[in-house]
Amino acid sequence: MITTPRRRTVLGTALAALPLLGLAACGEVTVEGQAGASAQLTIIDDQEREIVLPGPAQKAVVLNSYTNEFLRAIGAGDRVVGADRASLDRLPYIDLAENQIIAEGLDQLNYEAIAGLEPDVVVMPRNAVWQEAAEQLEAFGIPLIVATAWDTEVVDETLTLLGQVFGREDAARTVLDFRAEISGLLQERLAEVEPVPVYFETVEPYLTTLPGSGFHAMILAAGGANIFDDASGGDAQEELTVDPAEVVLRDPQFVFHEFEPSAEPVDRFDTLAEDIAARPGWDGMTALAEGNVAIANGWATSALGKSIGALYLGSWLHPEQMDGVDPDEYLTRWVTEFQDTELSAPADYVQGPQA
Repeated sequence: MITTPRRRTVLGTALAALPLLGLAACGEVTVEGQAGASAQLTIIDDQEREIVLPGPAQKAVVLNSYTNEFLRAIGAGDRVVGADRASLDRLPYIDLAENQIIAEGLDQLNYEAIAGLEPDVVVMPRNAVWQEAAEQLEAFGIPLIVATAWDTEVVDETLTLLGQVFGREDAARTVLDFRAEISGLLQERLAEVEPVPVYFETVEPYLTTLPGSGFHAMILAAGGANIFDDASGGDAQEELTVDPAEVVLRDPQFVFHEFEPSAEPVDRFDTLAEDIAARPGWDGMTALAEGNVAIANGWATSALGKSIGALYLGSWLHPEQMDGVDPDEYLTRWVTEFQDTELSAPADYVQGPQA
């Protein structure tokens, strides 16, 4: 059982990062000429750049797995003609050949290969080499859209923007409605809960997240308190490697480790659980003493701007308030309805505290 601390949490900040619904300040679109697929579009991307498209994009090169997930979710996944290898490694259900891989990650793009695919548009996040790409692609007459799907705080804006670029506004609103359903459920059930101190670890041992990161917002939305909410010195994504002894001193009541995202099931659960349990001094922490450790594949819990992860975490931290809510059902809906692929079993991706 999780022992609740004495102070109450306010979910406003977290729910602002996991918002219900909202139209983007960026992502504005102007339609010129006759209505229909041939109408010219003027798009404002997430770097406040104005891009004119002859109409909704029918062929696109898309970098970043989260952006590719969003395009699948709005029914535009079949328009992707090129991507980075990291996206294909994480999302093997994307049907692309070797000659359609135009980069390993978010840099060192093969611009000649991109031009050879003849896309209507290239889409990449703000942490890619978009300034270089915009200049290089201009020579080929290929417009660049900056859309950052991994950033929890702009998920709604990004979905709206992608809906405009691909002419899938109605489908984007359907995805936003699903996200709003999750956010509304968390807000309703957890509005008055006592926050549970959480230590969150992403990918590497002792790599945690600070305020400003999507994971921090996920913890707050789940009715938790980030034990490192007062730390500073994080990287561009507000991640920081911390001293193992400091984790012990802060004595979290819940430990959550998310490993690298992959749609292909990866069984690392026992190995990671054993590693966490064997860390010097950790066996005396409240979380480990009470068995409150969760491990997840990031493909599942970081999905939809970490909304799925917030739902799982909320159900673990506050089982009484979340009684009757099954996060597995929401994960299944996300995968089967919005990713249009099969889910072997939720337990292949997410394993919470053992009963």
